[in-house]
Amino acid sequence: MEFVDLSALLYPSLTGVQPSMAELSQTLAPIRVPIATELFSENAQCQGFPLILEGEVKVLRCSTDGRSLELYRVVPGELCLVSSACLFRNQPFSAQGVTTKPSTLFLIPPGTFLRWMENSTFRNEVLGLFAERMADLTSLIDAVAFQRLDQRLAAALLGRGQQLAVTHQALADELGTVREIITRVLRRFEREGWVSLGREQIDIIDESALCDFCHRLRA
Repeated sequence: MEFVDLSALLYPSLTGVQPSMAELSQTLAPIRVPIATELFSENAQCQGFPLILEGEVKVLRCSTDGRSLELYRVVPGELCLVSSACLFRNQPFSAQGVTTKPSTLFLIPPGTFLRWMENSTFRNEVLGLFAERMADLTSLIDAVAFQRLDQRLAAALLGRGQQLAVTHQALADELGTVREIITRVLRRFEREGWVSLGREQIDIIDESALCDFCHRLRA
């Protein structure tokens, strides 16, 4: 399937925008990048609006001491809130975007994105995205501000199956802390008999105990 046809399937709100993807495809080629590619960085100027066709992009905030906090992920068919906000206000990025898988995307020029916003269907899609992401970010703020880290880690382990192929660093990035603290809490969970730790692997031994631990702390 041609990438221009794929973009139409993934982003039906683009129907009717001007210029169309068919017109853009004459001068705009899809960009293919490997895993762990930085697509944009904090304080950099936005070079365009990404339309993800394949893969996944993680959007995160980083601190000066090396810690990071994942805000959300963008998969094919979804729009990037940070990119649209930068283009609206002509301001630098407030977060970093990194691919978590080999990815393919179109980078729509800023002027074209602003022209697309004149189309009511696409504009409603973008505004709806702001509402959805705001709800997600509010939940994230609540978790960071009001929940204990061990509770958040227990919740992060649940719902991913009995065997997780994940590093302690990846969990630290997801929860906005440092690897050493995640390792310390996981070892405590292991002593309790709730998990078994291996190399880049966590086996859930007692899922009900993890659930009970979360509920006790929330009570």
